[in-house]
Amino acid sequence: MASRSSSRSKSAPTFECTECGWQTVKWVGRCPECQAWGSVQEKGQVTARTTASTSLVEPAQAIGDVDATVAQYRPTGIGELDRVLGGGLVPGAVILMAGEPGVGKSTLLLQLAAAVARGPQDGERPDDGDETDDAAGRAVGDDGARRPVLYLTGEESAAQVKKRAERTESLADGLHLAAESDLGQALGQIEHLDPGLTIMDSVQTLSSGEIEGAAGGVTQIREVTASMIEAAKRRNMTTILVGHVTKDGGIAGPRMLEHLVDVVCQFEGDRHSRLRLLRAVKNRYGPTDDVGCFDLHEAGLTSLADPSGLFVSALSERVPGTCITITLEGRRPLTAEVQALIAESPASQPRRAVSGLDSPRVSMLLAVLQRRARLATLSSSEAYVATVGGVRITEPAADLSIALAVASAALEKPLPSRFVAFGEVGLAGEVRPVPGLQRRLQEAQRLGFTHAIIPRGVGRDAGPGGPEIPEGLRVKEVGSLPEALNLVLDGGPPPNAQE
Repeated sequence: MASRSSSRSKSAPTFECTECGWQTVKWVGRCPECQAWGSVQEKGQVTARTTASTSLVEPAQAIGDVDATVAQYRPTGIGELDRVLGGGLVPGAVILMAGEPGVGKSTLLLQLAAAVARGPQDGERPDDGDETDDAAGRAVGDDGARRPVLYLTGEESAAQVKKRAERTESLADGLHLAAESDLGQALGQIEHLDPGLTIMDSVQTLSSGEIEGAAGGVTQIREVTASMIEAAKRRNMTTILVGHVTKDGGIAGPRMLEHLVDVVCQFEGDRHSRLRLLRAVKNRYGPTDDVGCFDLHEAGLTSLADPSGLFVSALSERVPGTCITITLEGRRPLTAEVQALIAESPASQPRRAVSGLDSPRVSMLLAVLQRRARLATLSSSEAYVATVGGVRITEPAADLSIALAVASAALEKPLPSRFVAFGEVGLAGEVRPVPGLQRRLQEAQRLGFTHAIIPRGVGRDAGPGGPEIPEGLRVKEVGSLPEALNLVLDGGPPPNAQE
């Protein structure tokens, strides 16, 4: 027994991956966690601890005695942010906000900080005036007083942050700024101010003098995150950490960072587009299948409760090569327009240009049209396929609209007006069912569309009577791509009402 306990107390050399923080007791050439070569290095001696604590700070409670009101949502007043978070900010929660440089993370969080600090007493709405609870944005202490908001910046000075706040109308009396790059000083600011909401921009810029390594390293990020989580839980303080991303789009730092926090959000958007999308990749307090839409302009970010108008052209007449579809971003239906242009090519290898769509999938649809729909001219023609408004469509449900747009452009025949189509197209030319049919049809009816083509048999999964067709929307089911083309491009009548 003595030899066994002594063997447990011995120190063993520990190796750690410098890229992701994965640890092992022996050296390996390739990290099994992040697949990086030559990144595992020896980190010294680590002694195992197996001793139980003799005193408990907070003994375990019966689950029925736990006060759940402490973790209730507090709406921020920014409708799209509340949608993604599940209802608002939860006291004590730690949120990681990641996104590419220049996408608008700091602008969004500065507007959020001002909205929470301002509260409902000023009689203002931060953006689109969505209906929110009377407690919107409040962060109160035990004595009922409103707690301030602390914005910690490690990338800018306080004066630079204030200039951006003036431009975005994000000035508020309860908002405090501090430019700190030292973790100890940042924790001191929290101890002094006792905020209800703390925003750290960004977690890669803070470092602790008690830990070896430069700011942004695996060890430093782990220490900064652990310290901020401990402070957030102890003070019942909502904390938002801004995270950088790598060139591959992943969050920089150890993978453990995403496991430690409660919510992980991704802020996305094309640099040349006004649209910004906020997604919840992980959410311990709500769903992860919703998306928030924002409009980026000179005065900041504005919530878009109905962003469909950004993705549809304003043409009043029918033009060959355009087709509208309805995609699902999480649970949210969004209307998007696909445009195609087919032109004769003087080169032996025709050019293919795609924007806003998956290029390999568009190439596959061109081959299906050429082979299954007998559009032989596509083999010697240049094809240009794009979306309107900079939106990016990746789901297969847009296949049918892409194929119809290309065929319309190749045959120089416009599609019917107020017409939408959605369905996945296979290599055999069949049109396959897509999820969320009911939400797509309801969105089409809400926006004034009168005709729709959907995959055949998709309604059988919804029940014996099939899907409920909204009033005023005439729907036709198709089983193959040639059937869809014959229906809308051969001069026949528009789709008839579903029996």
